Amino acid sequence: MAKIVEVGRKETSSDCWVRLEITKKGGRKIDLKSKVESMYGESIRNLVNEMLKFFGIENAKIYIEDGSALPFVLRARIESAVKKCFPKNQEARLEKEFLAKIIPQNLYQVKRDRFRRSRLYVPGDQPRLIINAGIYKPDGIILDLEDSVAPSEKESARFIVRNALREVDFFGAERMVRINQLPLRGEGRGEPMGLVDLDFVVPHNVHTILIPKCESKEQVIEVDEKISEIRRQKTEVRIFLMPIIESALGIINAYQIATASPNVVALTIGLEDFTASLGAERTKEGRESFLARQEIVLAAKAAGIQAIDSVFSDIQDMEGLKQSILEAKSLGFEGKGCIHPNQIKVIHKNFAPTEKEIEKAKRIVLALEEAQKKGTGVVALGSKMIDPPVVKRAQRILSLAILNGQIPKDWYRENAKKQKREK
Repeated sequence: MAKIVEVGRKETSSDCWVRLEITKKGGRKIDLKSKVESMYGESIRNLVNEMLKFFGIENAKIYIEDGSALPFVLRARIESAVKKCFPKNQEARLEKEFLAKIIPQNLYQVKRDRFRRSRLYVPGDQPRLIINAGIYKPDGIILDLEDSVAPSEKESARFIVRNALREVDFFGAERMVRINQLPLRGEGRGEPMGLVDLDFVVPHNVHTILIPKCESKEQVIEVDEKISEIRRQKTEVRIFLMPIIESALGIINAYQIATASPNVVALTIGLEDFTASLGAERTKEGRESFLARQEIVLAAKAAGIQAIDSVFSDIQDMEGLKQSILEAKSLGFEGKGCIHPNQIKVIHKNFAPTEKEIEKAKRIVLALEEAQKKGTGVVALGSKMIDPPVVKRAQRILSLAILNGQIPKDWYRENAKKQKREK
């Protein structure tokens, strides 16, 4: 069984490279080259010995080049190497997982109707970017296992993402994972890669799964059923779904996709793949995708879920990003994907309600309060009757204004004081 495997990256900050050879005799031999050898060399060697013992490996040669990787990365790379060394029929060894305790900061849950103004994509095989993602305060962080990860790195990336969900502080962001598309298969496994991804992330308090290149309700149901199967065995936490529409067929089936499961909380569109599926070039003006984006909004609103716009791919053009956000907001989108932290503040600022929207929302909510005091179910603003959906939108606008720091949490109390002074 003298198989040799290599995983990880050499000379990369916050990552490591591991070469593992299973031998027939000689015990465990560890050769470590680390930037932090003087401080952490002994603890790294102890970790390696602990992991090899955990997986029942008595004889092995392991060489590690460490670029100051955090323990969750070291564990992920070593476990990935171990499991690549053994044939797929050794299920008992393959099913064992070397897991650190989940940190208290990662035990929070999220609500289905939370604000999703910004979602920051982070490649699942790049620990350096994962570690700092939460610092920028996006509403959601997407640990990506799909397009941003090379085919040769996908299996190893799963261990990085799994460990990150347990050990990296996301600062309250919605913890999302984009799985691989269905029905793409690989690695000689029977299941599609996207379903295999779920085994690695569902038990570890992931909040939302993004389903890429989604074209049918059956794909949503397949993912939902797989999640339910894993949850019955390992977790009771509810997990939400966000299908990504990236083709003409997906647009045609958008409403069916949006209503395929009660766990679908948002519908979004990926314009790079969508325009490619049309044989069109994606432009900043977006005329080629205007109808498709409107279809996403219509399907989402008809299903009672959020509509989230595509990413803006030019990370240098902040004015172009601003205009894209304002257009998205005017169409009914409630958020936008981003691929660079510098885009987050621009997204939050321009999805924020205007002063005019805030003042109108205040008047509607105050009118509702007045109607409730009088014991009437009719809400009126001047001579205009206010329907429940309008009231709900006004309440959401005010919640968003509070989140953006535009008005204080106790704005209603301040307003009451003002009215009292005026009297």
